[in-house]
Amino acid sequence: MRLMISEVLQKAHNAKTKAQKIKILQDNNTPGLRSVFIMNFDESLEARVPLGEDVPYRKNEAPKGTEHTLLEKESKKLYRFFKGGDDALKPMKIESMFIQLLEGLHESEAEVVVKAINKSLHKRYRITKATVQEAFPSIEWGGRGR
Repeated sequence: MRLMISEVLQKAHNAKTKAQKIKILQDNNTPGLRSVFIMNFDESLEARVPLGEDVPYRKNEAPKGTEHTLLEKESKKLYRFFKGGDDALKPMKIESMFIQLLEGLHESEAEVVVKAINKSLHKRYRITKATVQEAFPSIEWGGRGR
């Protein structure tokens, strides 16, 4: 069974060496995981939702594997929350969609999204941009959100 993105991050966080972190990230490489790192580390991305980690949503406390969606599946929709993603959407609609996304995710994955959009994921999980760059050299940094 595939790990949730939050579980992959925790596993990498717990790894003792950079090499172990890279191996864990590469072994669990998915588009959703890479998207989370791009959200967090790519300075060219500008959020269209209000920043701050005190987002007013109801945490989904359902046990893992039950009534919630997975960030891996929902990651395809994350582009909407950044400038250049879906600029036709009105700000209120984007905020509403963001809250709905968070409320549908497992509590730990919602926390990952909030921290990544606020560019503070690396403060919770000891994973640096250098580690991500080494694990995923195909990620092109910059030039997003135009």
